[in-house]
Order: sequence, then structure tokens, then C-alpha cells
Amino acid sequence: MRKHPLVTDHVYHVFTKSIAGYEIFSSVADFHRMIEMMKFYGYEKRPSRFSEYVRIKNKDEYLKKYTHSEDTIVDLIAYCLMPTHIHFLLVQKKDKGISAYMKNILDSYTRYFNNKNSRKGPLWQGRFKSVYVETDEQLLHLTRYIHLNPTSSKLVPTPEDWPYSSYREYLHESERNVCNFTNYIDINSEEYRHFVTSRKGYQAKLNKIKHLLLE
Repeated sequence: MRKHPLVTDHVYHVFTKSIAGYEIFSSVADFHRMIEMMKFYGYEKRPSRFSEYVRIKNKDEYLKKYTHSEDTIVDLIAYCLMPTHIHFLLVQKKDKGISAYMKNILDSYTRYFNNKNSRKGPLWQGRFKSVYVETDEQLLHLTRYIHLNPTSSKLVPTPEDWPYSSYREYLHESERNVCNFTNYIDINSEEYRHFVTSRKGYQAKLNKIKHLLLE
């Protein structure tokens, strides 16, 4: 049991990483596989097995047709997939929703990865970590922290150069529809771009919420 149970309708920063810093996303296919899992496992009642879902050509239309909003177990506000770890901002929509969501995607990705690489055994470093997000200000600054992960790690020069995060969705420059953030964050795309790319005062804000940052 978790020391502090995850509470429905609350926001959490959820983070997990691979065992011993193992590179678990090393190809475009790996990243895309996880993103499809993130969409598929967001529903309590799913129309098929994931192995069947991945063979469907128009996956978004399929989910729209065969799933219902009342079956959503989490809202994904922001995400970033890194080569060795993942960051999510999640709202739990149903009791135990975050735990079910994380178990499904992490177990499913482990099966995919192990099969692809003729490997056995666990892939992730124990139980995922979660921290309660207390205020709207913390939520907004956490989205920036998450979206700046690829630049902080010097993988790309700007956050929009990293295709495996929700940053482009926030700028309305992505055809990918993974997140549901508009009900939680009230900021237009250009304001958000400036907020993320501007370094003025960033470290001061970061220090105020560093108890929420899991690295």
C-alpha cells in the first residue's frame, strides 16, 4: 500500500525510470508504442486488446467510436518521454485510476520491450513515484519543468524539437491528441511558449516547487 493513497479528482506528478538508467526508448517505434499505450489505457472499458488495437489504421477514430468519456480513469495533463524515464501530470478520475493506468502501460511496454529485445525480467525501477500537486501555480510550473526536460538533458536545443512530449500540443502545433489540459490550465499558446522559453526568474520558481520534482 502507498503511504499516501492517490485521491480522485486530484492532480499528481508521476515519474518512473528504467533499471540502472537503461535506455528503454531508443527508436521512433519505441516512443510511438508508448504514446499509443498512454491513449489506449486511459479508459476503464477498452474495446479490444492492445495487441489488436495497434493493428488498426485509424486509432483515434477507433477510440472515439468505441470508448466513452465516462470510462476515463485519468486525465493526462502533460507528459514527456525521455530515453530512460517518463514524466506524467495526471488527474485521477476514478478510484485507483492512476495505479491501474500506470500498471497497464508499464507492464504492456515491458512485454513489448522484452519481446523485441529477446529479454526477460523487469524494466522499471520499482513502483512509480507520485507527488500531489497542491496549487494551479505549481501545476503550471511543473508543465514547464516537464517540457524542458529534453533541453535540460541537452538532447535538443529547444523543447519543440522534442517530438515525444506534450509541448507541441500546448502550442497547437501537433496533430497528436494525447492530453486533456484545457480544463486545468488557462493560458494561450503564445503566452505559454514565452513562459516556457523565458529563463527570467525560472530558477527562483523552480526552488519553490523543488519538493515536487522527482529527480
